[in-house]
Amino acid sequence: MREAETEPHEGKRKVESLWPIFRIHHQKTRYIFDLFYKRKAISRELYEYCIKEGYADKNLIAKWKKQGYENLCCLRCIQTRDTNFGTNCICRVPKSKLE
Repeated sequence: MREAETEPHEGKRKVESLWPIFRIHHQKTRYIFDLFYKRKAISRELYEYCIKEGYADKNLIAKWKKQGYENLCCLRCIQTRDTNFGTNCICRVPKSKLE
């Protein structure tokens, strides 16, 4: 995470410099989500501790549990106020409809 934060950002757009941080955040949260909900490898106490200490994003996990949001990469993708034209992120478009 520290490497992603200190990586040089010359020649990148403002949002592109944040992509590695979002990727790492997604990977950490998805790992804890899979351990608890899919593989049942960790206890509820450990899961709640990870949420409380900020190792995983509870809001992102809450969205992953809802139908249609299983592949959401970050919460920013569904916030239309952050985009110029009020659209969603590319991860929200089904793969079959991509050109």
